Amino acid sequence: MGGNLLVVHGGGPTAVINSTLYGVIMEAKANEEIDTIYGAIGGMEGIIRENFREIGNVPDDKLELLLTTPGTAIGSSRYAVSDEEYQRLPEIFRRHGIGYVLFNGGNGTMDTCGRVHRACIETGIKVVGIPKTIDNDISAIDHAPGFGSAARYIAESVAEAAQDVRSLPIHVSVIETMGRNAGWITAASAAARKHPGDAPHIILVPERPFDEEKFLAEVKRLHEKIGGVVVAVSEGLNDKDGKSIVPPIFKTGRSVYFGDVSAHLAGLIIRKLGIKARNEKPGLLGRSSMALVSGTDRQEAILVGREAVKAAVSGVSGVMVGIRRIAGEAYGIETPLIPIDKVMLHEMKLPDRYIAENGMDVTEEFLDWLRPIIGDEIPEYVSFRD
Repeated sequence: MGGNLLVVHGGGPTAVINSTLYGVIMEAKANEEIDTIYGAIGGMEGIIRENFREIGNVPDDKLELLLTTPGTAIGSSRYAVSDEEYQRLPEIFRRHGIGYVLFNGGNGTMDTCGRVHRACIETGIKVVGIPKTIDNDISAIDHAPGFGSAARYIAESVAEAAQDVRSLPIHVSVIETMGRNAGWITAASAAARKHPGDAPHIILVPERPFDEEKFLAEVKRLHEKIGGVVVAVSEGLNDKDGKSIVPPIFKTGRSVYFGDVSAHLAGLIIRKLGIKARNEKPGLLGRSSMALVSGTDRQEAILVGREAVKAAVSGVSGVMVGIRRIAGEAYGIETPLIPIDKVMLHEMKLPDRYIAENGMDVTEEFLDWLRPIIGDEIPEYVSFRD
């Protein structure tokens, strides 16, 4: 078909979403089928407002900065598109000569991508999805760009915090991770360990219901044994009924905001065990750190951007670029094209084989799967206390 290309970001940024944007721009610039490269400024809302900016004419030295810039250079949104607005999209695209539309995002964005594809199916406009999420909960793929860097950040942060707790072992440190309903980032904290007994000492993921009595008993046992205890916990921790262990503090439309799980657990430890405890919540720091970005993650982010452009130009639509691990001792991936309806709003949870039998740790199989994704080895630290 030919024409202009539009790239759209949706949902929360990652440390490498701009690397994917770099891959898209560089591949599109090298393709004769593509005339102008546009970015939708402000995500899906940018499309509705027709707020497009030409980004293919940016000097190369500026484009290189995308590889080390956190956030998203073209902005994002969580804009809820109405049925009427979906029907308007083909005309908007035609008005700007857009023949290719690339959506870079997570589960919600892939749902939008699928709906846009359906709205454009008779127009010849090609719509392709690109995976992105720190939560690693996009189905049908091995892992998503953005996760490796968030996983590395939490592993290094827990390793550093553990040294602090080890230096003055009088309290429990509860570190809360992002990840919504999936425990992938929380589980990745286990990569902080170098030796048996290293922190994190307890890992709580939403795939297992929280048992307050069991948790407090384990904290008490560990505190009596080693003094300083480090707990990694997911923001999405639920009770046996599937409800958040902290009550909602604010509701607006379909969105519900809960209190801090880490603060709740620290409070339990103080009140019920009489042990000093404090909570930490890296929050956005965990998805914006360029200092701790995974080199593997960055390279794969660039790759899926390039592959999305190739797919669209080849005439494919209604797919997402996937990441599939190649079997073998050496780490390698391939990028199959996955029908978008197999991805839309499907969540990939941490599988049972990656969770320890006691429900408060991970397995060695998980760590074997994780290590290539987070890149270089997590640093080792020294202590003369032992």
